[in-house]
Amino acid sequence: MNAIRDILAAGLILATAHWPAFAAAPSAELTLWPGKAPGDKGELEPERDMTKESDNLVAGKRLIRLGNVSKPSIAVYQPAPEKRTGTAVIVCPGGGYQILAMDLEGTEVCEWLNSIGVTGVLLKYRVPKRTGLEKHTAALQDAQRAIGLVRLHAADWGIHTNKIGILGFSAGGHLAALASNQYESRTYPSVDEADTLSCRPDFTLLIYPAYLTVKEQNDRIAAEFNLTSNTPPTFMAMAEDDPIRVETVLFYAAGLEKAKVPLELHVYPTGGHGYGLRPAKDLVTTWPQRAADWMRSRGLIQAH
Repeated sequence: MNAIRDILAAGLILATAHWPAFAAAPSAELTLWPGKAPGDKGELEPERDMTKESDNLVAGKRLIRLGNVSKPSIAVYQPAPEKRTGTAVIVCPGGGYQILAMDLEGTEVCEWLNSIGVTGVLLKYRVPKRTGLEKHTAALQDAQRAIGLVRLHAADWGIHTNKIGILGFSAGGHLAALASNQYESRTYPSVDEADTLSCRPDFTLLIYPAYLTVKEQNDRIAAEFNLTSNTPPTFMAMAEDDPIRVETVLFYAAGLEKAKVPLELHVYPTGGHGYGLRPAKDLVTTWPQRAADWMRSRGLIQAH
């Protein structure tokens, strides 16, 4: 494994968890919290891949379903020096706030980001949901902390502090949307300098996001979202036959439009849910090309 750069700062330690296989090793790995994460009591069993032999394959391949995450961390995957654009994206895998699809919606996504000159920052946030708390409480703390840490280390990692985005799938899409709306104050006591920096993403990508609306209330946008003109520009993609229901993105997009937030929405006829970016017969798996075009149009990556 390539040597990991020494980026210890503000009491942080290098992450000790094993990350899924990837074409290149991360250039940096950081645990998010010194000691235990906020509110955690160390009651979980050891972290492990929860995938069973009977679990469905995606595009003919297995995937890693990481569970019992109590030591959240980030892993930084950098593009080749000649490709770097200074843009970074924090990647939030999905998994219903129960597990994390770490390769399908994590390392594979960072590999794609690297191919277009973007630094991928894979967020391993806490799952499963903590007893007695909202499903997203611990995860949002982790996401806010991660954004602050990326800004703190931006110069070290060749990142522009005004080009830090967030991308999420399914429950990770809900988390990315939350981080894009709840950024005025931290949801945890300040730890160090990283928590004095903005935790607002500069742009947002939501791929088959979950939990954005309340079906039983005529698809009203969920109460945890406060869409304003300062909500970051947003790209969304979803299949019409997604069991999460396409209304999730349609009504959220309408809310963004009302708040005058720049947005781009792609709805494909078929594709279901949970495909990541593994190529399939359904055109929904071409969303990375559309997302790259959107990032180019916003000056986040280089034009062809």
